[in-house]
Amino acid sequence: MSEKKLRIVIADDEPIIRLDLKKMLEDCGYDVIAELGDGASAVEAARNLNPDVVILDIKMPVLDGIDAAKIIADEKIAPVLLLTAYSQIDLVNRAKEAGVFSYLVKPFKEADLMPQIEVALARWQAYLKIEEQASEFEDKLETRKAVDRAKGILMDQYGLKEQEAFRRIQVQSMNTRKSMREIAEAIIIAHNV
Repeated sequence: MSEKKLRIVIADDEPIIRLDLKKMLEDCGYDVIAELGDGASAVEAARNLNPDVVILDIKMPVLDGIDAAKIIADEKIAPVLLLTAYSQIDLVNRAKEAGVFSYLVKPFKEADLMPQIEVALARWQAYLKIEEQASEFEDKLETRKAVDRAKGILMDQYGLKEQEAFRRIQVQSMNTRKSMREIAEAIIIAHNV
């Protein structure tokens, strides 16, 4: 189990299930920071409390657990673990499409809960790292495209060789303390005016 106490939001429309779930989680060493009875309230609590994990029942009023899970996943708030008495394939497929990180069928034991939470959290952290890397790669690609285009403009306008055009962009970047992408974009804009 993790060294720090994980903060968990739980939502189930049955108060007795919420109470049992909260006790199980606390016995496992987790901190239940919100207990709710519907999916819409769970989404709001997740947005406001920034939990480590959200545990939702599928069948809830206002907004079901799968729709709530999709919102939470799309907003990259926390990994969602779904609890349900239903194991129908259509629900499992909806859960996969919603970005759910774990799916646990009732009745479950305390011993089932902790591994599911820890695996969901590990998958979530890996997912966030991949998202960050993808964003960095996208940024590098856009920078490279802008610099290549600006080099082409400088080569055409001033008869420079590619390395000389690149060096001008690089020097301007250092002198103005702006990124090479910002300098390249400024050259492109100035050329298009």
